Amino acid sequence: MRQLRRASCRRRAWVLATLAATVAALFVVNILLGSYTVTIPDFLRLLGGADIPGARFIVMDNKLPQAVLGLLAGASFGTAGAVFQAMLRNPLASPDIIGISYGASATAVAAIALFGVTGAGVSAAAMAGALAVALLITWLARGRGGTGLVLVGIGAAAFMQAGVTFMLSRADINNAQDVMVWLSGSLGRANWQRVAFLGLALLVLLPATGPGVRQLRGLALGDDTAAGLGFNIPRARLLLTVLGVLLAALPTAAAGPIAFVAFLSGPIARRLNNGATSLPLASLVGAAIVLAGNFAAVNAVPGTTLPVGVVTGALGAPFLLWLLVSSNRTNQGG
Repeated sequence: MRQLRRASCRRRAWVLATLAATVAALFVVNILLGSYTVTIPDFLRLLGGADIPGARFIVMDNKLPQAVLGLLAGASFGTAGAVFQAMLRNPLASPDIIGISYGASATAVAAIALFGVTGAGVSAAAMAGALAVALLITWLARGRGGTGLVLVGIGAAAFMQAGVTFMLSRADINNAQDVMVWLSGSLGRANWQRVAFLGLALLVLLPATGPGVRQLRGLALGDDTAAGLGFNIPRARLLLTVLGVLLAALPTAAAGPIAFVAFLSGPIARRLNNGATSLPLASLVGAAIVLAGNFAAVNAVPGTTLPVGVVTGALGAPFLLWLLVSSNRTNQGG
């Protein structure tokens, strides 16, 4: 038994190191390669303060903040998705499926399109909307379990999406165009202010996932078993819900609702971890998805820069359909 545990720990460490190296490689690729390439020595010179004509703006004010924001947003989305999926024991229970990301989007769109709010005000509106939707769907789905919450959340997401469409129809045309790009999930407007805001927020939130891991392990056993082991179920759910909502709302405010990153990260991380939930792995998977998606979005179509959410949405939609079909077959077989 001890040897099996050691082998499992070694495998987990190897997977974690490999995935971290993959994320680092994708980060470097986003900065150095693409339509404008830069060598590693030139990049190091730029970091040191050298002024290379044309390169400083493209690399330091465009590519680098995009890569850093993509790294942070992907890690945050991935962790949020794994928290909700593990807490509710349902692979569909990610923030972008159950309406939490749409709640953040709806209030952020209202702040931008109707009231002209910018900067930190948009982030505050997104967090308020995400928390409000989370509380609403939790209240409406009380006593119905994880599946009931997912169904209520899907309905709430549809309602929020309709609200966003209505607000866009009433907004100024210039604001509506800006909002549409943001709603697609884009790193194109990344700047150091957004990077700093999200980075500082994650410095506070990600360490808080440490105590949350123990709560997730307890809830994964089922409410009755967890209560028998001494877990405070309502308090654990409240802590994890608030943590997951903030981890989903903050990157949404910074980069828009990048589709399916939260949804994909948890299942992929569990597959890499022999079926067990791992928040560090989920965060790395999320970062890898966003960085790879952004490189493809910027370079796949010559002369055109797509929002990264278009690429991640194209990846996530078939996976969602497969998951729904496989779950339906499992239920019928049972």
